[in-house]
Formats: sequence, C-alpha cells, structure tokens
Amino acid sequence: MKYEEVAKDVFFVQGSAVNWVLLRDGSGLTLIDGGYPGDIDAVEASIRAIGHQPQDVRAVLLTHAHVDHMGAVNPFHSRYGIPTYADPAEVSHAHRDYLDQLAPAKLISNLWRPGVLPWAVGIIRNGALQDVAAPHVQAFPGDGTLDLPGQPVPVPTHGHTAGHSAYYVPAAGVVITGDALVTGHKIVSATGPQLIPPLFQHGDPMDLLAALKPLVDLDADLVLPGHGGLHRGPIREAVAAVQG
Repeated sequence: MKYEEVAKDVFFVQGSAVNWVLLRDGSGLTLIDGGYPGDIDAVEASIRAIGHQPQDVRAVLLTHAHVDHMGAVNPFHSRYGIPTYADPAEVSHAHRDYLDQLAPAKLISNLWRPGVLPWAVGIIRNGALQDVAAPHVQAFPGDGTLDLPGQPVPVPTHGHTAGHSAYYVPAAGVVITGDALVTGHKIVSATGPQLIPPLFQHGDPMDLLAALKPLVDLDADLVLPGHGGLHRGPIREAVAAVQG
C-alpha cells in the first residue's frame, strides 16, 4: 500500500491490485471504494497513515459493487457502524440480488494470456473468491452533492456495471473514475487513460465508451482511477484519448 496527498485533503491510495481514495474535511473522512477483502488491514493502515482512525470515516462510497472494491464495506459496517452508499442502480448488485462480474469459468479460460495467471493467484490470495454481499448498502441519500467530507458529487457512468458511478470533487478539481476509465491494470502493459481490459468488460464496448460522456464537461484535471496510477490533465482530454 502506498498513498499520496494528490490535492488538498484528497488522498490516493494504491493497494496491491486496486486503488481507493480518502477525502478529508476536518476530523471526518469519506472512503471511496474499499479494495479486496484481504485489503482491509491496508485500508485501515492508510487511514491511520494520514493521522486518523477508521471511526473517522463518515461513509463509504462505492464506484461499483465488484469484489475488488467492496473489501472494507462489511468490516467497516460491523466494526464501526459506517454506512455505505452507491448509485441506486447498483444497490441490488451490492446486495447480491444478482452478480455481474468476471465469472470463474471465464477467468479459467483466459489463464493462458500473459499476466493473467500471476494476477489471478494474487487476487485469490487476497479474497477475490469471498462472498461480499452487503445488504446494508443504500442508495445515495439525496441528489447532487453529498453532505459528506470532501463534498463529493456522484456522476453516473453506467456501463462497466449497471450502476457504476464516478465521483467529482469540484474544490480539488478531482474525478474518481473507478473502473469506467482506468490508466492501467496488472494484466496489461499499456499505461494512460483506457477502458478496463476486455477480460473485465461485460457488455458492448460502445456502451462503455458512452458511459464516459458525463465526465467530459467536469472541470477536473486530476483523474484517480480504480486501476493504474493517477493521471494529470483535463478529464475531457483523457476521455478523448480513450474514445479515439
């Protein structure tokens, strides 16, 4: 785990295979995404590293309900009573009324591809096969800016999942893009703005590109993705690079 304060009170944390973000406002924090189940100690360590305790987290926000973003959700709720919010269209996915993510059979059929086997071994060790159903996840408590540390604004980027959401932090010029727009992945060598690798694409790639449109008009020049390093530059240019 490594972390960096990339803008005032915005902390970008890179875990072993996925990223999360902490927004700070005085004594309170917002956690955006929560790593794999095996990342829970790293998530808590990142909070302590910036001078806080897990109890300072006012809420967890999910970009989407895949296992690599859900790791802290249940422990933070059971240990500290911390709520978790997601786009209304993603709530039933978080509850596991259905599951929309990489199926084991598809993973096995792709193990021959370069980089996939070592990545798969690593994530399985990190809890990728655990059940992370989170029945306490709720829809956003209101429209527009959320009354949480950092004042994040949900931005619907439905495509990677039915209710995928990015988060915009206007005061910092930051957009947290989850898996709608990434800058790399353990199984690919390319870096820079890109779609999540095809192995993890569950629908029409054109829908994934269309999901980026709500990002174009944001006044943000710092992109914090779910996978890969941070990207500095206008979000509209990052989206244009992906769309070709």
